[in-house]
Amino acid sequence: MSKLDQVLQIEPSVELVFRGPFNEVVTADLKLTNPSDKRVCFKVKTTAPKRYCVRPNSGVIESKGAVTVAVMLQPFDYDPNEKNKHKFMVQTMFAPDGKIENQEQLWKDVLPEQLMDSKLKCVLDPTGNSASQNSVVHEEKPTVGNVDSQKRQDEEIRRLKEQINALKEENSNIKAEEVRLRKVAMSDTVSSTPPPSQRVEVPTQASALPPYVYLIVVLILGILIGKIIL
Repeated sequence: MSKLDQVLQIEPSVELVFRGPFNEVVTADLKLTNPSDKRVCFKVKTTAPKRYCVRPNSGVIESKGAVTVAVMLQPFDYDPNEKNKHKFMVQTMFAPDGKIENQEQLWKDVLPEQLMDSKLKCVLDPTGNSASQNSVVHEEKPTVGNVDSQKRQDEEIRRLKEQINALKEENSNIKAEEVRLRKVAMSDTVSSTPPPSQRVEVPTQASALPPYVYLIVVLILGILIGKIIL
């Protein structure tokens, strides 16, 4: 049985471009539009899950609706000589009628011939000047049923960026506190050692006179007394 064609309209459709610099989080948007008369379940996968954060990475798109997926590239040291082979895949299937109780179980139970998928290459542009026609996301007015979903996604992106900035600030504070404690420890060590001018000299006890000195004194006193008596 031949594989089903992708029902969603994916923009960009070929390449997902991330424009540098890459010393902070870089976000690229992936717009998924459902032109069909049925609900569609979607899931976004990547070959480098530790490098990218995808929000939302799965969900359901109503008929004639659309979802914007934010793909966030985490900060890293860019090497122009390193070949980038990262890829993304948008996997979809028609949603069953009624309420979906467990979407994860739905993906486990789906038959392979019911799946549709599209693959995109990941392009890293350190200059930020890439103008690939396939990577440009055109700005369109959001549909009525998609405004709340877009707001939630924007709020999630903002929250993640705030968490990253807070972690950076906390790391800087820890380093500053460590330097301060080192300075305090050195200052206490220096202040605990009194300078030479303040050191108290402990006087030594005068040594006793030798015994023969006392004998000489006694002899002299005896001679003087004898002269006085005579």
